Amino acid sequence: MTVKQLSMPELVDACLELGVPGVGLWREPVHSYGVEATAKLVRDAGLTVTTLCRGGFFTAIDPTERTAALADNRRAIEEAATLGTQVLVLVSGGLPAGSKDLHGARERIADALAVLGPYAEEHGVKLAIEPLHPMYASDRCVVSTLTQALDLAERFPAHQVGVTVDTYHIWWDDRAPAEIARAGVGGRIHTFQLADWTTPLPEGVLNGRGQIGDGAIDMREWLGYVEAAGYTGSVEVELFNDGLWARDGREVLAETAQRFVQHVL
Repeated sequence: MTVKQLSMPELVDACLELGVPGVGLWREPVHSYGVEATAKLVRDAGLTVTTLCRGGFFTAIDPTERTAALADNRRAIEEAATLGTQVLVLVSGGLPAGSKDLHGARERIADALAVLGPYAEEHGVKLAIEPLHPMYASDRCVVSTLTQALDLAERFPAHQVGVTVDTYHIWWDDRAPAEIARAGVGGRIHTFQLADWTTPLPEGVLNGRGQIGDGAIDMREWLGYVEAAGYTGSVEVELFNDGLWARDGREVLAETAQRFVQHVL
């Protein structure tokens, strides 16, 4: 999504040109190109699919909507397995229309995980609950902190359910470093993502993720936390940014790789 303006073949070519070894994929462009076709394209190029994003949206109250959400997440698990990634990132969902019941919404996430965790295990896929910044709690994700994410994940085996650590969403939380250590002890850090925090936020806030090095987050500090917790997996950069999307995608990818070396490594 950092360079969503690139087609799937263009993305693969640009990664190979820059020496980027892996890519986290989103379901929408994968569906557009075709799941099997994407899997073959990436596999033939020798790239690793680090994660698939996203599953989730478990918080509906209506039984028909909940059944549809579970079915869609089963498909997402199957797609992850086809693409060869072991991690499906979950954005859990916000409050249903008219509801103010945060506790109930979070419990419905647990209910869904109880169903989907074993299905994911059967397909060799792990579910990674991603806490989103509290500004998204009402409409996108009632899981706002790593503490909340781990409290949910720890009800299930670590090889079924863990967490996503994303700097953009947790950098403000002074409990997050200790929670990263907690996640590491339990083997529950399933992916680590980077984006910077820049202000002012755009209208709608969703596409306000800053390029690495442009904002307030010390990326090396957060890399240190996950490494100290024993994480040895891929590091993803995930930027939702209208300004970046308006530019040439290969240029943005090259800039992102350079910023990664400069501000993370």
